[in-house]
Amino acid sequence: MRSGNPALKESTFLDLGSGAVVSRDAGAMSLNGTVNKTGILLLLSVLTAAFAWNQSLLMGANGAAEAVAPAATGYMLGGAIGGFILAMVTVFKKTWAPVTAPLYALVEGFFLGSISAVYELRFDGIVFQAVLLTFGTLFALLMAYRSGLIKATENFKLGVVAATGGIALVYLASIVLGFFGVNIPLIHESGIVGIGFSLFVIVIAALNLVLDFDFIENGVEQGAPKYMEWYGAFGLMVTLVWLYIEFLRLLSKLNSR
Repeated sequence: MRSGNPALKESTFLDLGSGAVVSRDAGAMSLNGTVNKTGILLLLSVLTAAFAWNQSLLMGANGAAEAVAPAATGYMLGGAIGGFILAMVTVFKKTWAPVTAPLYALVEGFFLGSISAVYELRFDGIVFQAVLLTFGTLFALLMAYRSGLIKATENFKLGVVAATGGIALVYLASIVLGFFGVNIPLIHESGIVGIGFSLFVIVIAALNLVLDFDFIENGVEQGAPKYMEWYGAFGLMVTLVWLYIEFLRLLSKLNSR
């Protein structure tokens, strides 16, 4: 039950002491329940994203957006930091997921709405394209997984986890070096290397969806506790947010050429 998503890992459904499946008090995790919870989280994030979108743009006399509002930075930073904190709390306190997962979706929506507004102001139509690509990828991989075209074998899982870890290290190094005014060359630019890097990251993010599907399915089969529906939905939400941001980055590079 390996997953590249840090929120969904091998020990999630197991008791760390005995190694047994986590006991459940009322009911067990179901696939339909997890799907419903995922829909709720998406709806909550859309609500706050729409609010942040409206607050992040300065409208002109003709009703068209003309500039980014000062509030955009606050929503972006607040959403990113708040989302990270709530994600860490959810990961370490899985039983709190019925509360922290919806809060994460709400806070992450502020980040998504503000950063989407910034991209949309620069490249008209980019957000709609990124949304279509994100959900198109989700449903395509779900169909491929359910039909058996893609199987999450152990080697497949190891490869995706290793690639995900490598990407995380590159991004972490980029952030740290950025504090010292140093940028990793090429990968963040709109050249062939930058576009190729974004395509690679998108492929790995998409393959993480397959691992998430497999992980949730295993949790259902093992009779994980009911609150794990919220936790599974939270983990899937984390991957979808990552995939959406990467599609925005790729489209922005393509539009900059």
